Amino acid sequence: MTVSQPREPIPEAAPPDEVIAGGEVAAPGTPPPHRWGFGAFLLVEAVLLASAAFISVLLGDVQPGQPLPMRMVLLGTMVPTMIAAGVALLITRLRGNGPLVDLRIGWSWADVKVGLKLGVLGLGFTSLAAWAWTQIVGNENATSAISALVEDRRMSVSAAVVMFIYLWLVGPICEEIIYRGLLWGAVERLTWRTERWGRIAAFLVSTAVFAASHLEPLRTTLLLVIAIPIGLARVFTGRLLGSVVAHQVNNFLPAVTILLASLGIAAF
Repeated sequence: MTVSQPREPIPEAAPPDEVIAGGEVAAPGTPPPHRWGFGAFLLVEAVLLASAAFISVLLGDVQPGQPLPMRMVLLGTMVPTMIAAGVALLITRLRGNGPLVDLRIGWSWADVKVGLKLGVLGLGFTSLAAWAWTQIVGNENATSAISALVEDRRMSVSAAVVMFIYLWLVGPICEEIIYRGLLWGAVERLTWRTERWGRIAAFLVSTAVFAASHLEPLRTTLLLVIAIPIGLARVFTGRLLGSVVAHQVNNFLPAVTILLASLGIAAF
């Protein structure tokens, strides 16, 4: 009588590898690539423009020579960008791995430090660029669209504070989600074979589109200068937090200026 040998356990089948664009296999543990691209960005831009137009119609027309009501200034400035950023986040949830993965959103003190350094450095360069631009085109043509809306118009303290917080903190987050998040990811998706050149392409495209999307032709060149250090923070860190911080630093002084002017403490 022979004694049967115990059978070796049969190993479980390994899960199938994720196949990325071009038929290559992703490394184990790598999240699958997102399924959104330029179409998603174009949709978000359309939402931004459509919501701005809708809010303008909803608030009604202003009689010639009459100042814009403060509710129109606040809603028209803040709501469209916030809605568009919300749509961008929703797209990553429905067509990808969610905003934390797809847009590379995460907390890191190292990213904050890079953002602060580039933000301060960029603030110096952009201040010089703004001064030079003003000398070329004149004060009346160098004013931003938001500055023009609140110029010579007093706000209540609460409205001024809301505007300040939006311009300094909330607006940069929303814009970075759209441009250095969604648009950046769309460009990288097209250039996945060459990570280095993909990052450079994403930097160039997002910088140009960010400047043009403000729809202020006379200030486009200045906006390009402003966008460069913000984009570099995204390049150096590889994540969105650095560019958000750099953008917030860059917006701080303009936000303070608008706050003081809207309260009648200082003039533009």
